[in-house]
Amino acid sequence: MERFGSAFAAWAAGGRAAAAAADAARELARSVGLRKIVLVEGDSDRAALEALALRLGRDLGSQGVSVVAMGGATSIGRFLGLLGPRGLDAEPAGLCDAAEEVFFRLALERAGLGPHPDRDALERRGFQVCVADLEDELIRALGPDGVEQVLTAQGDLRSFRTFQKQPAQRERPVGRQLRRFLGTTSGRKIHYGRALVEELDLGRVPQPLLRLLNGL
Repeated sequence: MERFGSAFAAWAAGGRAAAAAADAARELARSVGLRKIVLVEGDSDRAALEALALRLGRDLGSQGVSVVAMGGATSIGRFLGLLGPRGLDAEPAGLCDAAEEVFFRLALERAGLGPHPDRDALERRGFQVCVADLEDELIRALGPDGVEQVLTAQGDLRSFRTFQKQPAQRERPVGRQLRRFLGTTSGRKIHYGRALVEELDLGRVPQPLLRLLNGL
């Protein structure tokens, strides 16, 4: 399934390698029994979703589900265009930030999947919306103290305390400071997407993630 996701992303990217990537994606889709593709904005979303699935006893790959990071919400149209009878005959689902919701609605309509005039319609289609983003959802679910405990376990609390002293951060609520801190270093969002989910009380799973997994 990992190889399929890479081939699918290369196909969507276009260019010289697209034709070979398309052939590889189609062949891999058949071999893994692909039935659903979950489109997420970035690798941190993918890491969090896959980690949560494992905690809930779900092996998405064995269930024919591939989670694909698109490299940004504005790519949604390209990926949706590769699904359906003339592409990969797999049903789409997805996760997006509130600010990117409009891109997903428009792309679904342009792909011939019908208009989605409001968030409820989008979610019924299988596309869930995080407010404001996945990191914000996880921070609220764990609470600032819970996130700081994770930072302590990962050896990053001292760096966070230094970050809090920056002039631009001093007046911000702790939740916003944490959200910004997670995006300040390359790879940190991916690492903590997984680490925060691993410490999450399963009775407090953010609703967008829970609805998405329940629909797969």
